[in-house]
Amino acid sequence: MKKALVLGSEGNIGAPLVKHLRASGVEVLESDIKPGWRDGFLMADINHPVDLLPAFDWQPDVVFLLSAIVSRVTCEQASSLAISTNLGGINNVLQLAKRAGARVVFFSTSEVYGPGCDPMDEAISDPKPNNRYGLSKLLGEQLVEYEVRTHGLRACVLRPFMMYDENEELGDHRSAMIRFTSDLALGRPIHVHRGSMRSWLHVSDAVRAIEAAAALDSYSVINIGHPDVLPIETLAELVRSTLGADRSLVKVNDLPSRMTLIKRPTLERMQTLLRVTPKISVQEGVRLVCARVQERLRNGERPGASRE
Repeated sequence: MKKALVLGSEGNIGAPLVKHLRASGVEVLESDIKPGWRDGFLMADINHPVDLLPAFDWQPDVVFLLSAIVSRVTCEQASSLAISTNLGGINNVLQLAKRAGARVVFFSTSEVYGPGCDPMDEAISDPKPNNRYGLSKLLGEQLVEYEVRTHGLRACVLRPFMMYDENEELGDHRSAMIRFTSDLALGRPIHVHRGSMRSWLHVSDAVRAIEAAAALDSYSVINIGHPDVLPIETLAELVRSTLGADRSLVKVNDLPSRMTLIKRPTLERMQTLLRVTPKISVQEGVRLVCARVQERLRNGERPGASRE
C-alpha cells in the first residue's frame, strides 16, 4: 500500500489512523464532511459522490471507509439520514472504488450482532441488531459482500468492539471509558449499567489491525477487539480508584433499551488473518486515559468543547 484514502479522517478512529499510516510511510489523502483547510485534505460528504471524484482521481490503492452516521441514539433520531448515509453513501464509495481499482476496508460495528450472540463469532453467529445503527451497518456489510461476490470488488469488513483513545473528544456522546474518566475527574456522577460486559481496545492496537486489513488478499469479516472482557462495573472502579474519586459518584442503573448487555468477541481471525494481538492492557489503558484527561482538564478543556 503506497496511497491510502481515509474517508472519515476527522473522527476518533480516522485521525489516529491517518497519523499511523503516515508514520508507516504511506501517502494519505484525508477526507471528511467537517471542513478542513490544509494540504492533503478534501472536504466531501459521501452522500454527494461528485465531491469525492478528486479523491478517486488521485488513484488510491486502499480506501479506508470510516464515514457513517454512528450511535444508536443518533440513528434512531435521524433515521432517514442514517439509512441514506450508511447505505446510499456507502454505495457511492463502493462504485467509485471499483472504477479506481481500489481495495476497500469497510468499518462496520459490533452492534450488528445484537443481544442474541454470545460469543459474537463472525463465522457462526446469526446477527440480529436491536437498533437502527447496527441494522444500517449490517446492511452496509451485505452491500460490500454483494459487490465483492458479483462485481469483483476487493474488500474486507471490520467489526470493531469498544475502542478508546486518551486524546478523543470529551462529551456525553462518547463511550464509557472517556465519559467515566472526564466526569469523575470533574467530580460528576457516572451511570454504570448493571451486568454489562465489554472488552476495550486501545487505539494504538486498533490502527495496527485496520492497517493490516488492507493487505488481505480475500474477502473476510473480522472482529477487532481486546480478548479481556470485563464487567462495566469493574471498569468504573478502575477509573474511580485511579483518579481517587469518591465512591458515591458511581451510580448503578439498569441497561437502557436497544443496547446489548454483553459483548464477547471471538478474535481468532484478528490473530490469524491480521496477525495482531493487543499490546495495551485495560489497566494500562485506564492509566493512560486518566493521566491525559486530567491534563486536558487542567488546561481548560471541557466535555462538549471543541479542540483546535
